[in-house]
Amino acid sequence: MVVIYRFVPPPITWTMIGDVLAGHGATKRWVPIERIDPDMARAAIAGEDSRFCTHGGFDYDAMAAAMYRNARGGKVLRGGSTISQQTAKNVFLWQGGGYFRKGLEAWFTLLIELIWPKQRIMEVYLNVAETGIGTYGVEAGARRYFKHGADRLTRAEAARIAAVLPLPKKRAGIAPQGFTRRYGNSIAARIGVVQRQGLDACLR
Repeated sequence: MVVIYRFVPPPITWTMIGDVLAGHGATKRWVPIERIDPDMARAAIAGEDSRFCTHGGFDYDAMAAAMYRNARGGKVLRGGSTISQQTAKNVFLWQGGGYFRKGLEAWFTLLIELIWPKQRIMEVYLNVAETGIGTYGVEAGARRYFKHGADRLTRAEAARIAAVLPLPKKRAGIAPQGFTRRYGNSIAARIGVVQRQGLDACLR
């Protein structure tokens, strides 16, 4: 499956199946990364995984920081999972924790990092990540929230979608309030940093 999905879009995921069974449906529209505004990938890197282009699937510094904050009882804005890990989970596995699923996630993360180029990992991530209840991928998310395709996203819109990604069932990309608004504004400010510092170099 990892080899097949290197070239073929994943047709469905366990999370999508769960939404269908729950009566939410699953709206998705696959688009190649060339037809997604580059600021969307930069927003994902800014919000989820600043070392995406340089790590081999695992950001050990982020994992250690998340464990430290958890141990202190602090609020974790982003866990230690990389975009590669989230892609492995979203495509091949189910949501939720547990050591068994985490072990499988690590295995699939190693496989996709070995078999897929970084650009493909980002492309799959941006197409299968949940961007709202029953909504999957940034194309469907852009049409749901902003009434146009992901190729026309503004920097602020890309940041709003990225702010939704950690908790898509509890956050909305349009008229965000409270933490989601603040987090989206923070991501929007960091998109330029990602571009200037070449943190998205592996996608060019």
